[in-house]
Amino acid sequence: MTKKIKILAASDIEGDSGLVKKLAIKAEKEKVDLVVLCGDITNPIIHSKDIIKPFKDKKKEVILLPGNWDSFATADILANIYGVKNIHGYSIIHEGIGFFGAGGAVAPGPGQTNERELMKTLEKAHKGLGNVEKKIMLTHMHPSSSLSEFSGFQGSRAISRAIKKFKPDILLHGHIHEAAGADEKIGRTRVINTGPEGIILEI
Repeated sequence: MTKKIKILAASDIEGDSGLVKKLAIKAEKEKVDLVVLCGDITNPIIHSKDIIKPFKDKKKEVILLPGNWDSFATADILANIYGVKNIHGYSIIHEGIGFFGAGGAVAPGPGQTNERELMKTLEKAHKGLGNVEKKIMLTHMHPSSSLSEFSGFQGSRAISRAIKKFKPDILLHGHIHEAAGADEKIGRTRVINTGPEGIILEI
């Protein structure tokens, strides 16, 4: 049986250094084991210095992936500078729980991608997990036919297919700010729009 861990998951920070400091304080106060950032960490208009540093100062382990406003190279640079893990196309196993993901979105911006690439990236990421008992999928974009579609922005069919194929216990995503906090079940998978203010999960 896997050990329970506590995570802070957030998305769409978009270069807001004040928000990051608040999230880092929350991570410390809640004694989280892991911080998960589901894309749009930066903003092409705002220059954000030390956007991951507040989490590292609190000695928190961080995993991230790019959104549509982060280039794929930017996510790699952030990972290298701060010694964190970019899991776009990759996976990690933390305390027996497997995390795998694909960033970017079928939307304008330097992290623009397409349905075919999203599915291909999720398949690649999932391969690294082996027979892990509990799985958490991370994306930036929301799945099609989810609560986050209420805003009129169509979700990803590839992400919906990946939910059916890989049957993760949880999908954490962002992208649609207006749907932050949306929490639903798609099949056996709990799907949560983490939003900029972040959510605390014990899993």
